[in-house]
Amino acid sequence: MSTSKLDTSGVFQPLEVVGEKIKLTLSHHSVRIRKNGIEFSSLKAFPVWKEMSLDLVSPSSTHKVHCTGVVVACDGNRHMGYTVSMVFMSLSQQAQECLDQLALGRL
Repeated sequence: MSTSKLDTSGVFQPLEVVGEKIKLTLSHHSVRIRKNGIEFSSLKAFPVWKEMSLDLVSPSSTHKVHCTGVVVACDGNRHMGYTVSMVFMSLSQQAQECLDQLALGRL
């Protein structure tokens, strides 16, 4: 025996969420680039599992790497600041090579 009913409640309809835009300009001293992500200091807390896009620019060149990542940790407090850790997703081969060079400090 099976039954089916068409959902007319609207519960399963696509939901559009518009997030806030935050622009941070961080000095190269407050950023630690890892092979698969980034850590930086911030005065503002970021929600864990929040997807963010960012552009990395080396202080020694104008080459820009566009990355999309997910916040995996945000430790700290509002008095001392927060340490935010992000893991990058779906990097192109060129972006991964540039990130590897940034992580090793060659750019």
